[in-house]
Amino acid sequence: MGGRNKQLLMLEGKTVLRRSVEAFVSLPEVREILVVCRREDLEPYREVLAGLPEDKVRLLPAGGSTRQQSVENALVFLAPDTDCIAIHDGARPLVRREDIEKAFQTAQEKGSALLGVFTRDTIKVVRDGRVEASPDRSTLFLAQTPQVFRREDYLAAMAEARARGLDFTDDAQLFEQTGRPVFAVEGHADNLKITSPEDLPLAEGCLRARRDCDAENRTRI
Repeated sequence: MGGRNKQLLMLEGKTVLRRSVEAFVSLPEVREILVVCRREDLEPYREVLAGLPEDKVRLLPAGGSTRQQSVENALVFLAPDTDCIAIHDGARPLVRREDIEKAFQTAQEKGSALLGVFTRDTIKVVRDGRVEASPDRSTLFLAQTPQVFRREDYLAAMAEARARGLDFTDDAQLFEQTGRPVFAVEGHADNLKITSPEDLPLAEGCLRARRDCDAENRTRI
């Protein structure tokens, strides 16, 4: 993003971060939302989140040098009777309510849930510029967030990874590498992660398409 904080970019009148947080605020299953940031981002994030219920949304200047460290820093602030934790990318502002709820339900039933979609493209394994293999795409699942886990299981996996000196960029991988099962929940392809400049107009197009679809459905009713 050319040095810009992607979570503070505007997307159809709201910042990316605000949209990401608002996706969870109205869900009755969600008791608290911990927004983890770097200390230097505290004030701009506070402005972005102003007006959201303070008893539910908490801003923590506890960002670590890696994703796993940031999550671990946040865990100590959880209410002690928390059952499940959902870890979501602040740069995924388009996650759908129904997909969040499906992930919650799966985690409550099975202990873990990974939201994502099966790839529609053929994937190639490439090493040193040469194609080595073409995996069966029917088994290839593109990971998204939220990723939801039983709190006790996640804490145990985190402690084991720390003891082994492991650090992962994906929370489901943390579970996988410590021998814990992860269950896939199929969502929607428009749960985009804002990573590069071209993602913003794509996300805006997705929002417009949703509005048009909602308006058409209301007209039919």
